[in-house]
Amino acid sequence: MNETDKVVRKLIRARYPLLYIVSYEESRVLEGLAEIAEKERYDLLIWSVTAGLRHHSRPDSVVSDEAADFIGVLRYIPQYEGDALFVLLDYYPFLSDPTAVRGLRDLARKLTVMQKTAIILSPSLSIPPDLEKEITVVDYPLPSRGELAAILDDMIARLPEEAVVDLDDEGKEAVVRALQGLTAAEAENVLALAVVTYRGLNQQAISLIIREKKQIVRKSRALEFWPVEDLSLTQVGGLDNLKAWLRLRASGFSQAALEYGLDFPRGVFLVGIPGTGKSLTAKSIGGEWNMPVIRLDMGAVFQGIVGSSEENIRRALKLAEAVAPCILWLDEIEKGLGTGRSELDGGTAARVFGTILTWMQEHTSPVFVAATCNDVTALPPELPARFDEVFFLDLPTAEERREIFAIHLAKRRRDPADFNLDALAEASEGLVGREIERAVKIGMRHAFNEKREVETSDIVEAAREIVPLVRLYREQIDALRRWAADRAKPASSHAEKQLRGGERKLRI
Repeated sequence: MNETDKVVRKLIRARYPLLYIVSYEESRVLEGLAEIAEKERYDLLIWSVTAGLRHHSRPDSVVSDEAADFIGVLRYIPQYEGDALFVLLDYYPFLSDPTAVRGLRDLARKLTVMQKTAIILSPSLSIPPDLEKEITVVDYPLPSRGELAAILDDMIARLPEEAVVDLDDEGKEAVVRALQGLTAAEAENVLALAVVTYRGLNQQAISLIIREKKQIVRKSRALEFWPVEDLSLTQVGGLDNLKAWLRLRASGFSQAALEYGLDFPRGVFLVGIPGTGKSLTAKSIGGEWNMPVIRLDMGAVFQGIVGSSEENIRRALKLAEAVAPCILWLDEIEKGLGTGRSELDGGTAARVFGTILTWMQEHTSPVFVAATCNDVTALPPELPARFDEVFFLDLPTAEERREIFAIHLAKRRRDPADFNLDALAEASEGLVGREIERAVKIGMRHAFNEKREVETSDIVEAAREIVPLVRLYREQIDALRRWAADRAKPASSHAEKQLRGGERKLRI
């Protein structure tokens, strides 16, 4: 019996007349209620619009024809002889009918003096105002780590002898961590799929689990599942301070970290010049930590009728928690939650922003928020304080530009050792990572058109022809650096001295 079942049992023993259990896991909830009924010596009866009222232990026989419809069952419950729990499956659509509302209010009054409890079980919570004081709501959580570990152990115990299990204790913990956010049925199904796919169980099952979570995210308009299978922090040039900070927290979602007394890492706020790798870093965290990355589309949040934006963001955050552990990526957050937006939308953005702030402060789920921002002055000042750390991404230094060139050349199947990286770094001063990638592409395009292999000179010429974006925004970048000097940690140790001392100048 899990903790929620224990709460439900106490409510039943205290003679709460009407309960509303919110859960997608009908079978799992019914198993818990059956255990409660057995311990309390209650009968357990299940009603549905398709099958009428039946005993949980004898589903083939109808208890009474009088209880066939949604009104008849309310009238029949007080007449039933004996102590009992009555579970009404998917009853919430009938709560729009005034007769059902009146019937439940009458029923609540009668059951307070009886050893009977009526329980509405549904994945959707919908309570009319007339019943808000009559019904007690219980949110039935998804399986805990312990329950998921039990499901994994049970699956391993039932495997045939020819199946190969290649999971040590650390591997089992990684699989269980990946399973978090799935229902018990979804966990069993995806583990069975892994057994069929790999003829046993190993850590490759994690990729299948992430794919299963992708199916969950696809049902949301405001969330987008981002593929990160081929990403890691090694594909991000420079930013050694930021990388070290992230790698230090890679094990922060493990059971060992929790038992040690550590909280889950909550998030990182990446501020900096456009094109310096903020979004790439946010995506790469998922690949590095072997977690799914979910992008929150603020445009989709604000779509719909008046008042729906707040509900959209609540639903999106709840879904992110459902697929946790995961990375929740808020890209260019100032465009969706900037201070100027609320002046145009009647305060909707401010309310959405408030919902996000409260959630970031209060949530305990393993959701790591990675937010990127180009213009921090457009955001309310309280936002950065909700993150574990704020990093500033400046223009790459010469050493970092060498590294970025090497990454992009290797990505295009070229050996960086065949190129003069020092010359490339010198020619690209003032360019950000995105422009360095563009220079490599342009140089290769010229060489391809001339039917020859690309050389250092091709890329040097391409780099010198690019007009740096930062030249157009010199004043804004200087202002951003002044803001970051005592408010953010430099993402790169190479640029840290210049940023702290205010010595870094644009020479473009």
